[in-house]
Amino acid sequence: MGKKHLKRLVAPRTWRIERKTTTFITRPNPGAHSYELGMSLNLIFKDLLSYCKTSKEVKGILHDKEVLVDGERRKDPRFMVGFMDTLSIPVIKEDFRILLDKKGKLNLIKIKKNEADLKLSKIIGKKVLGKNKVQLNLSDGRNILVKENKYNVSDSLLIKVPEQEIKESVKLEKGAIVILTGGKHIGISGEVDEIINNVITINIGDEKIQTKRNYAFAIGNKKPLISLSD
Repeated sequence: MGKKHLKRLVAPRTWRIERKTTTFITRPNPGAHSYELGMSLNLIFKDLLSYCKTSKEVKGILHDKEVLVDGERRKDPRFMVGFMDTLSIPVIKEDFRILLDKKGKLNLIKIKKNEADLKLSKIIGKKVLGKNKVQLNLSDGRNILVKENKYNVSDSLLIKVPEQEIKESVKLEKGAIVILTGGKHIGISGEVDEIINNVITINIGDEKIQTKRNYAFAIGNKKPLISLSD
């Protein structure tokens, strides 16, 4: 059985938390996201939203009120909510998306209701299972079956949740808008200038930066398909 807590001082640097208030912090259950790109519902309600002061209060809210992650109700305080996931609290009519800010910290931004059932996921693998059947493995742990082999690894899909209906796709190519999910420029967004093998060059205003291609998460062409700030 895994540990339920970890020390605040050694928690991932992407977590927006105070480091010296208490010794321990809730460890999220293993999930679709890495610890660097995901946080527990308990931590979100206490440290990011400041809606609760204690874990007992969080448990009460999750048990008594409807709390949705990507359109599905979640009751476990240790459930991991990660990068690009949506969090909805219908009783107070609030919807959020978890993103990386320019300092590389996970943060919740308020989104409009019409965005609450949409999210971007990156294709991290695919497998042809047979005629007219291709399995796409996504960055949030989803597997989607499609009939046409028209999507590539590193492309992003705009999907409707929880139905997993593909609405649009974004290719990781020159001109695409991306946000970086790793490296020293984590959280920065810009336009792809060039891709050579595993190195990607991105325009950020008048500046050009280079980083690993794997860190680039395509979010749109010309403009993002989702809101990046509230």
